[in-house]
Amino acid sequence: MKKTIALAILAAACGLLAAGHICAKPEVIAHRGASGYLPEHTLAAKAMAYAAGVDFLEQDVVLSKDNVPIVSHDVHLDTVTDVAKVFPDRKRADGRYYVLDFTLAELKQLRVTERFDRKTGKRVLPNRFPAGLAEFRLVTMEEDLQLIQGLNKSTGRNVGIYPEIKQPRWHREQGYDVSRVVLDVLKRYGYQTKADACWVQCFEYDEVLRVRNELGWRGRLLMLLSPKDKGSDGTDFAFLRSPAGLAKLAETVDGVGPDISTIVKWNKDGKAVVSDFAKNARAHKLTLHPYTIRIDALPKNCPSSDALHAALFRDADVDGMFTDFGDVTVQWIKANMPASR
Repeated sequence: MKKTIALAILAAACGLLAAGHICAKPEVIAHRGASGYLPEHTLAAKAMAYAAGVDFLEQDVVLSKDNVPIVSHDVHLDTVTDVAKVFPDRKRADGRYYVLDFTLAELKQLRVTERFDRKTGKRVLPNRFPAGLAEFRLVTMEEDLQLIQGLNKSTGRNVGIYPEIKQPRWHREQGYDVSRVVLDVLKRYGYQTKADACWVQCFEYDEVLRVRNELGWRGRLLMLLSPKDKGSDGTDFAFLRSPAGLAKLAETVDGVGPDISTIVKWNKDGKAVVSDFAKNARAHKLTLHPYTIRIDALPKNCPSSDALHAALFRDADVDGMFTDFGDVTVQWIKANMPASR
């Protein structure tokens, strides 16, 4: 009896009892690794994010010509590598270079750089890692997981993984099944259930259903939600963001990942205005992992990094965040939410 009362008092103190929310420290998800400091999805970026104390490391996964899962944010190569220089004649009719058109051996010849505009050559975020310095290569999904599992062994931690299945419909149109390949790798490396430190995420609703129902994924599953109304695959994001849509999603997924703008916006005075989305997601027991904290590219009218973190973790009470600056987010949580929410 006393134990029950104590637990009730603790939950009430966290302000979460009515919502049925577990009182726990929010999770930090390294968005493409420590991408605020090093070229995205490189092993160096993953190691740096790991050392910063994050809870999960993200892997965006596409396929090579020889069906090898590659960790890269896009199906294209020409905004993060020197592919146009190394293989100038390998672009498609649309002028783009695709990962799917190159074997692993060919992909390993490319140098990875900080993201740039392929038309102007200018870096998207100019204050990040300088162009042309050091040498970085594309990484396979297995190489990425081996690094993380190796670090887990040597440090005694249990940092999780967060693979995103990229453009599965497009891959199938090209004759490849990226979802099946990703799930096969996860199974081989011991990620199969909700007890494992792994989330699988995707922007395509039909594929999320397929991953759960046809391909039999029993681990944690997250539906990514674009701020747009429709996805290129036909996903109705406007509906899925609604209370009815969240109720429908809760039948299949364990969590949702909306853009920050879906959760909170700032008025001209720099004051945070939180939407009902987080409350609606919690009503359906959906974990909430929005994207992405970028302290060098704050949302419109957001006055500071501190204001951004406070609005998300305190005002909206999100369960975790994708962040380019894992060290900053980890330290903010330690300083401002040292015990729990």
